[in-house]
Amino acid sequence: MKLRRGALRAALALVLLPLLTPAVAVEPISLGLAIAGAAASALTGFISYPRLYCYFRECCLHRHDQRAAAALQETLDKKLFGQHLVSKVVVKAVRGFLNNTNAKKPLALSLHGWTGTGKNFVSKIVAESIYKRGLQSKYVHQFVATLHFPHAHSINLYKDQLQSWIRGNVSICPRSLFIFDEMDKMHAGLIDSIKPFLDYYELLDGVSYRKAIFIFLSNAGAEKITEVALDFWRNGRTREDIQLTDIQNALSVSVFNNKNSGFWHSTLIDRNLIDYFIPFLPLEYKHVKMCVRVEIELRGYTVDEDIVSRIADEMTYFPREERIYSDKGCKTVDAKLDYYYDF
Repeated sequence: MKLRRGALRAALALVLLPLLTPAVAVEPISLGLAIAGAAASALTGFISYPRLYCYFRECCLHRHDQRAAAALQETLDKKLFGQHLVSKVVVKAVRGFLNNTNAKKPLALSLHGWTGTGKNFVSKIVAESIYKRGLQSKYVHQFVATLHFPHAHSINLYKDQLQSWIRGNVSICPRSLFIFDEMDKMHAGLIDSIKPFLDYYELLDGVSYRKAIFIFLSNAGAEKITEVALDFWRNGRTREDIQLTDIQNALSVSVFNNKNSGFWHSTLIDRNLIDYFIPFLPLEYKHVKMCVRVEIELRGYTVDEDIVSRIADEMTYFPREERIYSDKGCKTVDAKLDYYYDF
């Protein structure tokens, strides 16, 4: 049913009136009747125009699936450096999932690598590609192990709370996004409480979780990733030669057997419920310089290559002899720029 022009104007007027007119004392009952009358004539049409409604209010899945995938690709191409595997796998996985009208299970991505290689940055970009407000969206939920689940003796309580939180939010918005940070610091066994939500169930207590997205961030497995990257370097091959098949299986086994990881002997891995283990390669000197340039431009300054080199030179690199990879990635670039610029 199409919304008639007059009804549309009335509905828009109701939304914009408080913003465009001075405050006037109006008898509440009369105002309520007026609003009810106008709203009743426009409500049916408004429901037929979700894009118009979503212009004023954030909606579940703010962007069309194709637009979300395009935004994700564009941002990763511009702002993520040295992570060819991440760009390729994340874009394909998210795009394919969003375009799949009959997904059999939620999408589960596990991001692994050293601090500063871009794991949080990529999860933020994924959130922003789907929802305009990104991490601030009411449909995006972020958990930090040391903040939200600090006490080992409270694991049973955390399990109940986590299940209730996920169930409640997916009931409101099937396309909810859940991000679990510091998985390497999470208590073993806790994450298994969400196993039913990631499995191949059509419904659980009347709720479908098949449109939800789960992203896990962890430093676990970083040693294995570095080992593979170093082997390629020592054999005269570039990091771009590394394929997902060269790392993914070894990475999943490493994480599964890591006693210091929240995924230790996890049923999520044992039952193959994690769709992709995505390795973040350690960043090289040239990638640190790229990060510095982008940050300078974001602050509105002209790029000074001397400052770029100074900041990159101040970083520490490993292994000790080869000094190939930055041990903090790009994590401290922002703080170091404050030293060189008077803001």
